[in-house]
Amino acid sequence: MKKIKDSGKDSKARKGPVIPRIPPKRAEGDQTVFQVYKGVKTFAFCKKNNLIVTGGMDRIIRMWNPYMSGRPTGMLRSHTAPVCYLSISAEDAKIFSISTDNTIKIWDIVDQTCLFTACSKTSGIKGELTACHYTPGTRSLCVAADTLALLHLRLRPPPEPHLVVSHKEPVLCCKYNKEFRHVVSCSEGSVVKVWDFETGKHLFEFSGAHGGAAITCLTFDVSGRRLITGGRDGCLKIWNYNNGHCLNTLKREDKCAEVCDCTYVEVNRSRYIIAVGWDRRISMYFDSADDLHHFQKPQPYWQDDISCGHQEDILCIAQCPPNLLATSSYDGEIIVWNMISGHIYRKLHTSFPTHCAGTEGSVNFWSLFSGIPLTASFIPSRVKSHISSIAVTADDSFIYAADDDGYVYVYSIKDYALQDPEREPPKYVNHWRAHVNIVVSVEVVDEEKVLLSSSIDCTVRLWSLDGEYIGTFGQAEPWEIFTPASWKHPRVPYEILIDPQSMPIHPMLEEEPPVLQLINTEPSNVTLENSLSKHEVSYNPKLPQVTNPDLDIKEEINQRSYAQALGKRLKQEHYKKIKRPLAPGGQSTYHIINSYEVVIAPPICEKPDLSVLGTDYFYEESLGED
Repeated sequence: MKKIKDSGKDSKARKGPVIPRIPPKRAEGDQTVFQVYKGVKTFAFCKKNNLIVTGGMDRIIRMWNPYMSGRPTGMLRSHTAPVCYLSISAEDAKIFSISTDNTIKIWDIVDQTCLFTACSKTSGIKGELTACHYTPGTRSLCVAADTLALLHLRLRPPPEPHLVVSHKEPVLCCKYNKEFRHVVSCSEGSVVKVWDFETGKHLFEFSGAHGGAAITCLTFDVSGRRLITGGRDGCLKIWNYNNGHCLNTLKREDKCAEVCDCTYVEVNRSRYIIAVGWDRRISMYFDSADDLHHFQKPQPYWQDDISCGHQEDILCIAQCPPNLLATSSYDGEIIVWNMISGHIYRKLHTSFPTHCAGTEGSVNFWSLFSGIPLTASFIPSRVKSHISSIAVTADDSFIYAADDDGYVYVYSIKDYALQDPEREPPKYVNHWRAHVNIVVSVEVVDEEKVLLSSSIDCTVRLWSLDGEYIGTFGQAEPWEIFTPASWKHPRVPYEILIDPQSMPIHPMLEEEPPVLQLINTEPSNVTLENSLSKHEVSYNPKLPQVTNPDLDIKEEINQRSYAQALGKRLKQEHYKKIKRPLAPGGQSTYHIINSYEVVIAPPICEKPDLSVLGTDYFYEESLGED
């Protein structure tokens, strides 16, 4: 081009006729040709990383070294439609790609792996994609389609080096498959993972099970070969979870409300998948091997369910073979159904105090065949936390209750509340902290005498029934379930060890007076007198006085009540009380100083008179020396 331009100038200088010339062909040494199957629709170049990426109709993203055109240095395969846009973020070492089906993917340049996928339903991008632009400063991707979408890139902070997690997102459900001895867990990121129960090793996983919606519940069929999951998208899906193939999708036509729980039942040789959730209805799907339809609608609703069923969201469901089904809603109502007739067998109402709303953290025992349905009620959590999950052993001897703070409490319920109502709680056995956040599920594996627990702290763990820590699914070292020497016990998870709520509580401090009462009371009134009367301690001058160290500890803590008061408001009240100015006209600080009289003791002590006791030890000692 330069030669043509120079020749044009020369021709003007000569003022002669201009003869058009064909530009010469570029020398082979001045160009680099990249051979790509089916051509290139888009490309991007990064000088910092010395990288060229290309994409086209074959749905493959190729990574090239600009100086080596023979073959690509990497090939990224995941798109299911032609790639129409590419961008490289040199600062983050990431590649952004968009395909014609409006699927956005983020890739890691170093590992050459897909880090994130957003489909059109998740991102909300609809219509034909016309333009894209990535802004490195704000780490945002601007996409123009029917609407203009701005997608921000948020990098997840790296996990702590000592923490072991089973999922990258909170775990919402988990279950043990006794047929294959597998543990299946599902997360908020719609990821299903399969673990080996005997070693804790990761076997298989598949993502995007419910698109971008979280998986809220799971169950297995009678054979244990099929996995049924429910999600926030309102769908139930049946899987061959060994290869991640979706066999059927079960959903309503009119609206899709979140599914909260599901179960698999068998009644009169008929098999059903039952789901409950935010639609406040019981959805039953007939499970038949002859049904080859991929999408299936629920059976007609029971008449009692429509006319006098739940008025709030249904949160959980449980079956009592052969024909009873129990459902519980957000308002505390429990309805027991007859699955053969579809009628309500009994309604159980949890009564809340007038000053209380919501869950109380209590475990209730109900009788379905007596005039008094509520036979017992107690609060297992020692910190009065809400109970999030319960499990019972096969012989109904022990109950395991988990709360929102991650604790698991064990109580003996053998012969408890079977006949007459109980006023006292069952016998306490043990408790330990299994997680640092809400425990979403606990399951007793009676055959192996272990407890399976999962939490929104992204972990799935295995424990002995006595609370011995076996391990966390996903840890580097496998365990042998039949070899206690391979367990983590006596160690505990690192995050539990460093969490402040895991600190033990002194038994004398479990019944402390309210902090507000301590603040509004003068220190002189907060004495040990009440504690002494409570523990029935009396004074007798004829008996030797023995001090109680626990009471001394409590007295000292009561005197330091201000320092122990929690919350900014309480500390501020204490600060105001200390810094409160004296009333005008009152005594100054000098006038209120306490004065004490100094007693001068004699320098020589007199010999005590022991003759009143009948014996003079000093006199006998002097005779012995003589």
